[in-house]
Amino acid sequence: MAPRPPTASTTGRRRLFGTDGVRGVANIDLDVPLVLDLARAAGELIGGGAVVVGRDTRRSGDMLAAGLQAGFHSVGVDTLDAGIIPVGGVSFLIPEVGARLGVMVSASHNPAPDNGVKFFDATGAKLDDEREAEIEGRLREGEPWKAPTGAGVGVAQAIPDATDRYVAAISEDAGGSLEGLRLALDCANGAASTAAPELFASLGADVVSHFDSPDGLNINEACGATTPRYLAEVAGGRLGLSFDGDADRLMVVDEDGRVANGDVILAVIARHLKECGELPGNRVVTTVMSNLGFRKAMHEAGIQLTETRVGDRYVMEAMLAEGAVLGGEQSGHVIQLDRARTGDGLRTALRLLDVMTATGRTLADLRHEALVEFPQVLENVRVRSKDLEGADRVWEAVRAAERELGDEGRVLVRASGTEPVVRVMVEAPTMAVATHVAQRLTEVVADQLA
Repeated sequence: MAPRPPTASTTGRRRLFGTDGVRGVANIDLDVPLVLDLARAAGELIGGGAVVVGRDTRRSGDMLAAGLQAGFHSVGVDTLDAGIIPVGGVSFLIPEVGARLGVMVSASHNPAPDNGVKFFDATGAKLDDEREAEIEGRLREGEPWKAPTGAGVGVAQAIPDATDRYVAAISEDAGGSLEGLRLALDCANGAASTAAPELFASLGADVVSHFDSPDGLNINEACGATTPRYLAEVAGGRLGLSFDGDADRLMVVDEDGRVANGDVILAVIARHLKECGELPGNRVVTTVMSNLGFRKAMHEAGIQLTETRVGDRYVMEAMLAEGAVLGGEQSGHVIQLDRARTGDGLRTALRLLDVMTATGRTLADLRHEALVEFPQVLENVRVRSKDLEGADRVWEAVRAAERELGDEGRVLVRASGTEPVVRVMVEAPTMAVATHVAQRLTEVVADQLA
């Protein structure tokens, strides 16, 4: 019997890869036949070797990880199961164990019913668009899969100490003890639930942990990096570190109870690295979402900015092209190429804490010096169509808003790469103005696309 071709449900689907892998509702958009075929396609392209597989705490993670492993085994690729681990752990383990590829089963900050698949190359970096297109192209060919037999079939092996190895590696980068720091952690009931408390406590910090009891359904539920306000309420004067489901994002609550997003984190770290002569080219890479205040602050500090479209993979590509070691997104993804090959919330938190201990200053003090943020409003408009190219009335409204704000504000309207929404972002001198302009724009977007 000839090897079976990709399933009809797979070959007939719309484009699979978005800005952060393949994502959708588990068992509906992202089902076992799809992940089986994704693994077969990726496995055939690497032609052998081993793949590290990790996941976050979602109930569907076991099912989808098992489907991926079966797919890899069926085309002769071994799998190394890292279990529940932050996405930075998968990235770290790939070169550590000599794997050819890595896969993280996670929908990051999305709710529990969603899940996703993120692929990483042999260096631990996310696959670029070209290699994702190769996987999708092979999947859609409809040709029978490679079907080895006997000793040619891949096998699974667990990495029982995966999280311990990952935490130990991060600890080696610490600038010193964290003794004296009082931390409150929000682990999002996700992949950081074990690793984050273990890391910071091992370095001497006084740690209180919240949302560290995952049950498969409570990941990101009223917690995590997308809703850090709860942590601000319970931190009790401690510095708050808030991660998302797979712990690639970090949001921080400073000692005054104010949320510090990726712009603040980047600004504080960038200024410190520049002062220490450790910021090559005095350059930072960011995205179009970065706050106008961040842009002005970097200019005043003599730090050059390279801007990319939204997505940490595009930040990484620009960093490699520009020779930069620091880049990231307002959403809390921060990449430090002198320490890792992908965004890693735990590593970001440690770097920020190192700046605090090295300078002897609080984050509240450091952020006040680093930048003054413009009031910003971000609205997500759920739409039937994300086709903004032909949305003439939307762009007319955008141009009118830009004329109104002039140099003292900014407007950005873009389609989400992971959800059926259009994001409307407005920055202005006051929150009232930003809110008014954003409301006007969201009404136009909803009227034309919803």
